[in-house]
Amino acid sequence: MTLYASLPATAPIAALPGEPSAQAQALIADFAQRLAESGARVAGVTQARILDEATGRSRIVLRDVADGALYAISQDLGAGSVACNLDSSELALACASIERRVAEGVDLVVISKFSKQEASRGGLADAFRASMMAKVPVVTAVSPHYVEEWRQFAGPLAEFLAHDLDALFAWWERAQKAQLTGAE
Repeated sequence: MTLYASLPATAPIAALPGEPSAQAQALIADFAQRLAESGARVAGVTQARILDEATGRSRIVLRDVADGALYAISQDLGAGSVACNLDSSELALACASIERRVAEGVDLVVISKFSKQEASRGGLADAFRASMMAKVPVVTAVSPHYVEEWRQFAGPLAEFLAHDLDALFAWWERAQKAQLTGAE
């Protein structure tokens, strides 16, 4: 039996086109907050930029939607650096946090995005897999540069949605109904 055969027929992954990224992240964060306020157990991370007061430069962080913890996934390599500034240890910590919360039991997981790291099966890919195995619905954004890799990774489990709260809530309603009825 494949992973896909054991999951509900309704796509348990809502994927938003990832550009513009800041808007996708704000929408995902708003959706997560509204669901949490309504009593849903929501876990995961959204991406944001913050100002590093020590350097005056912008840094990329992942913000835990449950407790607000920040994972600084970009390192300051100095002015003029062109090297990759990804802090993979912080990314791994964020991934492990999501996996722990999935194991504890949640209703929804939000994962900031599927991009270069996830396309190569790193980054937050294990958080996606943990959610899929636990049959927990996921909301994410997908980088336009990795749409084909996304389709190979998520297969029939995902559906693209418009950048719209109404579309997310309609998807959430379908996902909940599928879980309640045990539809396969």
